[in-house]
Amino acid sequence: MGLRDLVYGVYERRLASALERSGATVPRHVGVIVDGNRRWARELGLDDPNSGHRAGARKIRDLLGWCDDAGVELVTLWLLSTDNLSRPEPELAPLLRIIETLVTDLAGPQGRWTIRIVGALDLLPAATAQVLKEAAAGTEGRPGVEVNVAVGYGGRREIADAVRSMLHAHAAEGRSLEEVAELLDVEHISEHLYTRGQPDPDLVIRTSGEQRLSGFLLWQSAHSEFYFCEAFWPDFRRIDFLRALRAYAARQRRFGG
Repeated sequence: MGLRDLVYGVYERRLASALERSGATVPRHVGVIVDGNRRWARELGLDDPNSGHRAGARKIRDLLGWCDDAGVELVTLWLLSTDNLSRPEPELAPLLRIIETLVTDLAGPQGRWTIRIVGALDLLPAATAQVLKEAAAGTEGRPGVEVNVAVGYGGRREIADAVRSMLHAHAAEGRSLEEVAELLDVEHISEHLYTRGQPDPDLVIRTSGEQRLSGFLLWQSAHSEFYFCEAFWPDFRRIDFLRALRAYAARQRRFGG
């Protein structure tokens, strides 16, 4: 271990201890945009950009362990957007295999987390959708943090799907469009989101230095706090996570203003 690692280790332990002693408020739901995998690979001069995605996938298990330790109850990980699905097949196929392997690993016997797949699964290749659904199916009730894996996810698509689902539900009950319009409110739409029944994210973290949401949890993040980290996702450390929790605890949340 080098001097740099030693210093960071000491700082990390002090930061974790300070957060624990202060009784800092811990976000119940953390959303994470795991950005910068391909740029990480390019900066290292790696020929295969998927090396970045594989390194990023390995980081996920670390993050979930940190969330367990901190007392976070729910994590939403954005792994693949609807826009990503338009990538050329030679680029998209390896990324889908990496995601399938990751979810299967997290859902395996060594995993301690409840996995839920969120997104427009009908846009994914049928084989990928099947692997993800089957892997997640046996994880209900595990003791660790609950994990939403957002694959084929886009915030605008989610809202459109929620409205479509709501209209179908009311139509099945025999209501006219005029009657639905009279009943329509925010809660009706929320009941049909991919994350229905779950709390909205308290904290959204994005890595790689980008300071935008790009449609992530577009509806649910209306009152979220945001933390933007310069590190590419494969380089995201526990100390970065603790800094995000510290920043969240220091903020005075104002709902609606």
